[in-house]
Amino acid sequence: MHVDRIWREARLATLPAHRPGLGIVEDGVVAVLDGRIAYAGPAAEAPALEAPETVACEGRWITPGLIDCHTHLVHGGDRAQEFERRLAGASYADIARAGGGIVSTVRATRAASEAELTAGALRRLDALLAEGVTTVEVKSGYGLSLEAEAASLRAARALEACRPVTVATTFLGAHALPPEEPDAERYIDAVCGTMLPAVARAGLADAVDAFCEGIAFSPAQTARVFEAARALGLPVKLHADQLSNLGGAALAARYGALSADHLEYADEAGAAAMAAAGTVAVLLPGAFYFLRETRLPPVEAFRRHGTRIALATDCNPGSAPLTSLLLVLNMGATLFRLTVEECLAGVTREAARALGRLGEVGTLDPGAWCDLAIWDVERPAELVYRMGFNPLHARIRRGR
Repeated sequence: MHVDRIWREARLATLPAHRPGLGIVEDGVVAVLDGRIAYAGPAAEAPALEAPETVACEGRWITPGLIDCHTHLVHGGDRAQEFERRLAGASYADIARAGGGIVSTVRATRAASEAELTAGALRRLDALLAEGVTTVEVKSGYGLSLEAEAASLRAARALEACRPVTVATTFLGAHALPPEEPDAERYIDAVCGTMLPAVARAGLADAVDAFCEGIAFSPAQTARVFEAARALGLPVKLHADQLSNLGGAALAARYGALSADHLEYADEAGAAAMAAAGTVAVLLPGAFYFLRETRLPPVEAFRRHGTRIALATDCNPGSAPLTSLLLVLNMGATLFRLTVEECLAGVTREAARALGRLGEVGTLDPGAWCDLAIWDVERPAELVYRMGFNPLHARIRRGR
């Protein structure tokens, strides 16, 4: 078989799409043809392979390229000053009354040009790429007007032209109320009737998200957004059950959502509904840590019902200014008591599932894009165990 490149002398964690486990191969070979995996498996079982380039991995580990399946990379400004004020004793309400909180990020995002939004997001993206990320989801949600939301999504799309990375964009117009519109029903009218159709016509979004919470939008308002997305043929995701149980997990499942994210207050019924619908539970330990939360997501219920679990950074200026997916692996294990297998699958195979892209990325299955992370580690557990240490040897996207 003639291929473009071969990696030999490697240990593989193949994360097969349709089997549990890491899919460990001790003496492995990966071959790429036209950007896709032609073979990944034991050297002893490999077909006769010929390539103009062969790379000796010298026993290094190869995993699928990592996937950050929940980020808010595109935004203006930061909230470091508010963080400092909170440390000094100011409450969130105090900060909000002074014009801070999400309103300050909306103001900064609206004031930035698309080029400035892209440049700011690139700095955050580069930190993720340096740790082996090859696919990233980017949400809007800090514009809260058609013009600013569209600009944010265009800035997210532009990232793919600037770096060798795959970007999935998500429209999150139903993130919060904009400062100029205090009526939630009127704003949801605008999201469903004006913003979402325009975004869909322009091809700017791969999915639609909403924040279903007491401080954001009700289940009924969220359902209206989902109905509008369904009418336009766009899959949905949901910020669900983060601060209270409004039945967000079950609501997401009812609409066949790709994922429900956060989920600290999700219940047994929500976990069962998600499992039945194939909705992935995306856990965000960075936000849990940064907000000093104490309510753990119901991991045991997810395990009992077979709900798939993914992990992500939730990179955002207010509750998770985090650009290290490797640190998220450790947080998932130490804070949420996930296993090494659950953590690694959570940033590869299950993260791909949460984006509706399983089969394309997230595994070393033949036919998937050849997105690889090559690591200087002795065993996969090191990727979860270490903190503040980056053992990435090489990052490969689509065979390059």
